[in-house]
Amino acid sequence: MTDKQDWQPYLDELARRTALAEAMGSERKIALQRERGRLTARDRIASLCDQNSFNEYGALAGGNHPGGAEPLAGDGLVGGTARIDGRSVVVIAEDFTVKGGSIGHVNTAKRTRLVRLALEEQIPLVLMLDGAGERADNQRERYPNAPGDLQLIADLKGVVPMVTLVLGTSAGHGALTGVFSDFVIMLEGAAMFTAGPPLVQAALGIEPTIEELGGAKLHAAQSGVAHNVYATEIECFAAATKFLSLVSGQTASKTTLIGDEAAAKRKLDRALDIVPARTNQPYDMLELLGHIVDDGSFLELQPHYGRNVVTGLARIGGIGCMLIANQPAVQAGAITVNAADKATHFIEVADAFDLPLVFFLDNPGVMPGPAAEKSGVLKAAGRMFLAQRRYRGRKVSVTLRKAFGFGSSVMGMNPWDGQAVTLALPSVSLGGVPAAGGADAAHSDEQAAVELQALQSGAWVPADNMAFDKVIDPRDLRNEIMDVLTR
Repeated sequence: MTDKQDWQPYLDELARRTALAEAMGSERKIALQRERGRLTARDRIASLCDQNSFNEYGALAGGNHPGGAEPLAGDGLVGGTARIDGRSVVVIAEDFTVKGGSIGHVNTAKRTRLVRLALEEQIPLVLMLDGAGERADNQRERYPNAPGDLQLIADLKGVVPMVTLVLGTSAGHGALTGVFSDFVIMLEGAAMFTAGPPLVQAALGIEPTIEELGGAKLHAAQSGVAHNVYATEIECFAAATKFLSLVSGQTASKTTLIGDEAAAKRKLDRALDIVPARTNQPYDMLELLGHIVDDGSFLELQPHYGRNVVTGLARIGGIGCMLIANQPAVQAGAITVNAADKATHFIEVADAFDLPLVFFLDNPGVMPGPAAEKSGVLKAAGRMFLAQRRYRGRKVSVTLRKAFGFGSSVMGMNPWDGQAVTLALPSVSLGGVPAAGGADAAHSDEQAAVELQALQSGAWVPADNMAFDKVIDPRDLRNEIMDVLTR
């Protein structure tokens, strides 16, 4: 029989080391983090994940430096497996209270282990970034063949859903890993960049502020690096949870949720008030989408970038799907570089995770003019067309009013292009170019423009050629889409 007392020194040492890891940087540094209005890494995991679901990996990493250096709690990283709204995930949170959340060799190994776990277990990865990037003293240490998580994160792309939440200042390697994600969320006041102000000043001789270099507003509205921005961490966590629930929700049976009123069929009584029959009158596409989808299910993605196109996740009849819609309220919904790039990303997300893809067309084509051509709009529109062409899931194309030239092709309207159904409203106007512009370009007379307009008006000619499967009353839109998604 063994003597239980022999175990006590080991158990005491385990408890001591575990307590050191859970204490993070120190009480003072935790207090400073909270004074800045920020949660700690452990607070964040507790707030995002289901209660008591977090199973930590690598808590003792960083506690036994081979050179005898001072132990670092978790080496600046907290991670493991957890559940979010009942779904298993791998979660990684940079700990700013330990060396500013910087990435040392042990930290790198820990990240790599966790990313590999997400790949091997085929479960979503959630990154919470709040760190200074590569640790300055890494070059003085020798960790041969240190594994790299960046390659593995690239391998994860399109295999499992990835969400990044930028909750502080994220620089260098941390920021690089984040941009591979399917959904990048930033907290107001947060920032991310490849190199911080000191390096920029040394390299370029300029002194940008953190906001100018990589603030949340810049990345959400100008660079397109971030998708959504929220005022509080709790709102960031709610958006991440909703995104994962919609992207990961296709394992459920593709039938209407019994007893769920939000998922039931219904007529869209206000559709005729929202969508004008005349193609030259603007309206807000978001109002129509909110009317079509299940109540409370819509999550708009990247709302401040490429605003000519609306992208979002929602449920229709209980089925999670990706929505790509022109926005007639912004430049008539014309396809620009930013709009095409945004749409391309989320079409690829839908393809990767077997989400039905629902297009709502109402655009005058790809944006014309010298500025648009200089921006590379042809290349961007081409990438969008390739993305929708390569999509292999259930595609629904709804032509609401106007669809001209390549603007119809990038929105999945070409006849017999793999659609599960092509729907159209009766007043649609189609063609290579709008009637007036087409007549001018061809140097035709007014009578030619009138004749072209007559050909383009109404869905009757394309329906006669089977370019549309069905021409429907606008009030039947939701029910017609549901019939396809739930069959």
